[in-house]
Amino acid sequence: QVQLVESGGGLVQAGGSLRLSCAASGSISGLNEMGWYRQAPGKQRELVAAITSGGSTNYADSVKGRSTISRDNAKNTVYLQMNSLKPEDTAVYYCRFSRLTIAGRYDYWGQGTQVTVSS
Repeated sequence: QVQLVESGGGLVQAGGSLRLSCAASGSISGLNEMGWYRQAPGKQRELVAAITSGGSTNYADSVKGRSTISRDNAKNTVYLQMNSLKPEDTAVYYCRFSRLTIAGRYDYWGQGTQVTVSS
């Protein structure tokens, strides 16, 4: 089992910055991917950024160039630095831990943290 606790969300003005944190605990060793997803009202949940245990990263086109995902394995924590925030970034942001095994992928989700960007 994996437990995820997110923090860092809040209300910011357009053009501002936020750093989201996700602390993981439990069985987190082995091949895995940690990522941030977001869901706005009336829309499907979408990938923001993800990083594997090997350090490979992937970003959504909408945030590429203004967001950076990183992880601190010693602290079992993943971070998402978001700059130049736009009102369309407003959503609930969820942290996801994915364990990769020969039997398949197992996903664990955090409770979510609200990000609101005002005009």
